[in-house]
Amino acid sequence: MKLLLVGASGTIGNAIVKEFGNAHEIIRAGRNGADIEVDFTLSESIKEMYESVGKVDAVISAAGRAQFSPLEELTPELNEIGIMSKLKGQINLVLLGIPYVNDSGSFTLTSGVMMDDPILKGASAAMANGGIQAFVRASAIEMPRGIRINNVSPNVLIESMDKYADFFHGFKAVPAADVALAYKKSVLGAQTGQTYKVY
Repeated sequence: MKLLLVGASGTIGNAIVKEFGNAHEIIRAGRNGADIEVDFTLSESIKEMYESVGKVDAVISAAGRAQFSPLEELTPELNEIGIMSKLKGQINLVLLGIPYVNDSGSFTLTSGVMMDDPILKGASAAMANGGIQAFVRASAIEMPRGIRINNVSPNVLIESMDKYADFFHGFKAVPAADVALAYKKSVLGAQTGQTYKVY
């Protein structure tokens, strides 16, 4: 199976690569340190990536930035970070990628726990996460050629607690290896329109 992994150099991306192992061909895409460079906030960059990679069996997105700010300090400009990256960037990977995914292939996007379990300073990220979940559920019924689409919603990672602990008081962090299993389930399974919550 030929997999295109966007966000391959991140903590989750590395765990996905390790979980799939050598049984599949993984093309790593990202801003740096990858097989192919892509800035998925730019439609043209996404198009160039797909043209370079060609047909694939699955597209996985383990990428997407969002702003953490108190609501009263969350300006439209700061909110745009999550819209352009985590929300619009991932959606555009699907919209522009459909012609490049083989029959019965799949897309797997990433949201996050904050859409279900809000935290302080997390309104913008929660918005992007919830938008991804809704897009996945709705687009699943219109996907052509047997293509499936799912979404992985991870809790805060154990590996990231040194950076995010102050945001996630009382949350039980999960290992990236457990999150990677959800992506494997999405790619190699048969379900569509699902949100796999790793909480």
